[in-house]
Amino acid sequence: MLSIQQLSMHFTGDDLFTDIGFLIREKDKIGLVGKNGSGKTTLLRLICGIELPGKGEIVKPDGLTIGYLPQEKQLNSEVSVWDEAVTAFEHIHRIEKEIEQITEQISVRSDYHTDSYQKLLIRLSGLNDRLSILGAHTLEAKVEMVLTGLGFDADDMHRPMNTFSNGWQMRVELAKLLLINPSLLLLDEPTNHLDIDSIQWIEDYLLSYKGALVLVSHDRAFLDKVTSRTIEISQARIFDYPVPYSEYLEMRIARIETQTASYQNQQREIKEIERFIERFRYKASKARQVQSRVKQLERMEEIEIEELDKKGIHFTFPPAPHSGKLTIETRNLSKSYGSLQVIRSLDLMIGRGDRIAFVGRNGEGKSTLSKILAGVLDYQGELKYGHQVTTGYYAQNQHEMLDLEKTVFETLDEVATGEQRKQIRAILGAFLFSGDAIDKKVRVLSGGEKARLSLAKMLLFPVNLLILDEPTNHLDMQSKDVLKAALLQYQGTLIVVSHDRDFLQGLTNKVFEFRKPFVKEFIGDVYDFLESKALVKLAELEKQQVVDDKQVIAHSSPSQNKLNWEKRRTLEREKRKIIREIERLETQIHSFETDLEERNLLLQQIGEQSIAPPDDAWYEVYEGIRRQLDQCMLLWEQQHIELDAVDKQIIRLQ
Repeated sequence: MLSIQQLSMHFTGDDLFTDIGFLIREKDKIGLVGKNGSGKTTLLRLICGIELPGKGEIVKPDGLTIGYLPQEKQLNSEVSVWDEAVTAFEHIHRIEKEIEQITEQISVRSDYHTDSYQKLLIRLSGLNDRLSILGAHTLEAKVEMVLTGLGFDADDMHRPMNTFSNGWQMRVELAKLLLINPSLLLLDEPTNHLDIDSIQWIEDYLLSYKGALVLVSHDRAFLDKVTSRTIEISQARIFDYPVPYSEYLEMRIARIETQTASYQNQQREIKEIERFIERFRYKASKARQVQSRVKQLERMEEIEIEELDKKGIHFTFPPAPHSGKLTIETRNLSKSYGSLQVIRSLDLMIGRGDRIAFVGRNGEGKSTLSKILAGVLDYQGELKYGHQVTTGYYAQNQHEMLDLEKTVFETLDEVATGEQRKQIRAILGAFLFSGDAIDKKVRVLSGGEKARLSLAKMLLFPVNLLILDEPTNHLDMQSKDVLKAALLQYQGTLIVVSHDRDFLQGLTNKVFEFRKPFVKEFIGDVYDFLESKALVKLAELEKQQVVDDKQVIAHSSPSQNKLNWEKRRTLEREKRKIIREIERLETQIHSFETDLEERNLLLQQIGEQSIAPPDDAWYEVYEGIRRQLDQCMLLWEQQHIELDAVDKQIIRLQ
């Protein structure tokens, strides 16, 4: 569908990409991964034409439509959420307007037998057919379905856009893209602005999306659920894997192990060739062979080993000071903003060592209760802390609270006391601030660097109650894993606000679900909670069907069985195609091996019977066959890896 050919991009003298190429096929669901700064966002911008490559081209077929959602976007619309969403259908509105104009012309004309009148009728018929294909009669239902799925209530849809936060306005931008339904959808960190409910909805939506998708995300669970192919950008090259993210990680390690083995074999071969050259350099009878070996070395493409990027933050939280068995108790706790009641009559008890996840849609009160429990927001009712409870609080906008004019070192130095001052450089080093980096002003740091600095600041104060509001925002996957490992070792009481299911899994043993103005407690892991919610929804649906089994539920998604069947059918087609390619490669490999055996026999006879050696052209052909054989073997191995991956996916869907 879209072909990227020999694409190169350079920034400040460094190669971001070098002669990369791959194909995006219809219905591909691709996860685009790589460390921060590898060029993921730049590649998306190149595909949709916002930036131009330094070299190469992107071949797009006629009629291809592309939708692009950036990470951030400045929005200033003053119309309602609904009116902004329906701007996605401007092309349909233009057709409707033309239909009105033609209908008006026809109504006042009486020259029924003229060519111009007949052309108007044909045009009108074509426009009506076009409207029918585009589903114009279901526009309002589509808008309502998508906006509701992304978390908007009925009342929200008629509020002005500029009364919402930028995150909620970005949801409307995402809704518009889904309504436009482009043939290629490019999403850059779409879950940054979504909660768990909305993430689950969009997962299901994208699974049945009929177009192609390229997705950049640091949400491992989201990538595993939505994508079936992973493209990694590393060292200015791309590596293409026909599997979701978690399986890609395993295959990447295997690839580097293969690279290492190939590199070692090549080094042994180089040494053997160099020894041959050195041994026979001055023998006239071996001059031709020596010259051939010299050329062989010159033509040899050196294998490079990709080093796993092991650079990442590393730290542990200070030991939690001893406290009483009760950490927090509230009675009849409430919080309102004017007439809007966010929390009502909340009674809860949090014990020492509890590990709690706050989940729910954005705007339901998770951050509000976090601030109340951290002592930074007023409230009505009663709040008690246990004996010797000390609190550490990481706000959702913690990095915005840093003094932009201070340096990295000064940020910690101003709050450190006593012996802590001697540890500042070590703590900063653990969070990847070393050398000149500690003298950088906070205002020049990236979002990820500010988040790391805010976390580092927390290590200066041993606490036995940690309250973390969206701590993984701006952190890459490796940093998230390190933070999770540190929290797993933390012995105090933990409260985490997060929509990242992979991060929460195994980290907490209680879930507080927020449904304004109430909070409901659930005992168990986040996936246990989500599974229980799914069962409740299923029970509600079955109850509704018993009441009226003939009722048609509008806007319902395709059943999971149907989705699985369609995906399995696609995978079976892919499997047949891979098997045909394997058979073709095996035929080529057999041909090349036969040819090489004959030529190796000739070389053996030359050594044993003093036959005149072949000329340079013969050796060049010989080396060419060897290279082609190696390439075919590599492709054969890759096809078998793809076949295994497809088989695994088919088994999972059975």
